Amino acid sequence: MSLKERVYSVLVVSASAKFNQALPEFFPVSTFSPVSTVNDVSTAKRAVSERDFDFIIINSPLPDDAGLRFAVDAVTSYQTVVLFLTRAEQYPDAYDKLAEHGVFLMNKPLSRAMFQLAAGWLVSARERIRKTEKKTLSIEEKMAEIRLVNRAKWLLISEVKMTEPDAHRYIEKQAMDRCLPRRQVAEEIIKTYG
Repeated sequence: MSLKERVYSVLVVSASAKFNQALPEFFPVSTFSPVSTVNDVSTAKRAVSERDFDFIIINSPLPDDAGLRFAVDAVTSYQTVVLFLTRAEQYPDAYDKLAEHGVFLMNKPLSRAMFQLAAGWLVSARERIRKTEKKTLSIEEKMAEIRLVNRAKWLLISEVKMTEPDAHRYIEKQAMDRCLPRRQVAEEIIKTYG
């Protein structure tokens, strides 16, 4: 799927009525959907606990908090990309607290062109996270298969009195002869002897 076909979910945390009214201009539905808007950090925390968002845009300050801790928690606990918008005078402090965690920062006010540039960065970062997620899932699946095959080998060793090399060869040969994945052969052995 090309980037032009992808659709990204967005959570906007903003108490600014003016900014919130401009959102449709910044987030075309063809690329960003759904776009959920909340007014404070506590509501944002509930929202991210209920569903995943590709992007979180925090328009600081907020009525209940500046949003700094929430930004850090979001990028470290969820597979999301965060853009933190702050006033120029607060930017250095926010940068010191957020940049090391991978939170993107921008000064307000934003022009449409600046926001489009930032949206491109967000998309690039999200796609990198997506690739990392796929690699992690693949590694986890391989590790699960290895654990399953090892469990089946130990059952063959203890129940059928095979040696470890014989048990390994048996599983490999069964998989090849029957054109099955090793995982399926291991599951059958566990079902039979476990």
